[in-house]
Amino acid sequence: MSIQAVCFDLDDTLLWDERSVREAFEAVCRTAAAEKGLNAEALEQSVRKSARSLYESYETYPFTQMIGINPFEGLWATFNGGEQPEFRQLEQLAPVYRQEAWRLGLLDQGVDDLALAKRLAEQFGAERRARPHVYEETFQLLEELQGRVKLLLLTNGCPALQQEKLDGVPKLAPYFNEVIVSGTFGKGKPDPSIFHHALSLLGCKPEETLMVGDKLTTDIKGALGAGITAVWINRDGKDRSDEIVPNYEIHSLMDLLPLMQNLDARVI
Repeated sequence: MSIQAVCFDLDDTLLWDERSVREAFEAVCRTAAAEKGLNAEALEQSVRKSARSLYESYETYPFTQMIGINPFEGLWATFNGGEQPEFRQLEQLAPVYRQEAWRLGLLDQGVDDLALAKRLAEQFGAERRARPHVYEETFQLLEELQGRVKLLLLTNGCPALQQEKLDGVPKLAPYFNEVIVSGTFGKGKPDPSIFHHALSLLGCKPEETLMVGDKLTTDIKGALGAGITAVWINRDGKDRSDEIVPNYEIHSLMDLLPLMQNLDARVI
């Protein structure tokens, strides 16, 4: 049966979020290093560690796990969207969380400076927003697929933040017939229900659909659980165990085209 629809993950599949976050950290930590004579790389590791620890300490942590919101998104998200009450809790927590993550990171490097922590927290948000990186191949692939198969964007995260990411790259969303954000739906990948919801919007059967994503534990596990053909994009040659086994592995988005041809898809 030919492929009728392709679902794409957003972060680190189409958008290069990891690079955006890395560059934002580098810019902010250079600021602190210049002011206080610190090692920028060591500070980054301290802030990342403190952010993770703080994030996991909040009562909202199980909700953020279910929706799929990571600690570093919390360092710049406003959480002013989404209907669930947990988003209102996160909205209240976010300013304190951001400041504390930087304060504790600085403290770990021997600097006790609350005013600096506040400035760095604000700078991180600005630096991240200024870096909406997209993989070079993203638009090339979407141009090839648009109009030939149905396209759906299936992303975990806070509705407001994911919309902000899409707004930062305004060319991206118009390629898609449907966009599903876990924070709006109420559950995130890998829960099979969000994949079944995607299929219902597309009007396609699981065997007619591909899911392309970079994360085995969310994109691939969830697709497999819903009977959707799972395509793991592994750009960096990561190793994997046999616990979660994708149907196919590709190393570039453009590898999807010959794969679909081999699957007797009608897109080629």
